[in-house]
Amino acid sequence: MNRINNVLTYRGFLGSVHFSSEDNVFFGKVEGVNDLITFEGETVQTLTDAFRYVIDEHINDCENENTSVEGNYKESFNVSYA
Repeated sequence: MNRINNVLTYRGFLGSVHFSSEDNVFFGKVEGVNDLITFEGETVQTLTDAFRYVIDEHINDCENENTSVEGNYKESFNVSYA
């Protein structure tokens, strides 16, 4: 697992990372997939664990449904910082 600024990576997937000061929670979205896959956590560790969990579940779902696993990023991924 690699953390680069506001991005998590795991098993070839990218997850955007944001923080809501209103809710006091980190949250993110898995990028580069057709499904909406989100995750959240109150700490960096729980956010990281949640990200890994949704990726593992997505891969398991794809295998169980005999569909191709999306998410291997081989090209560049641009992240803008506000």
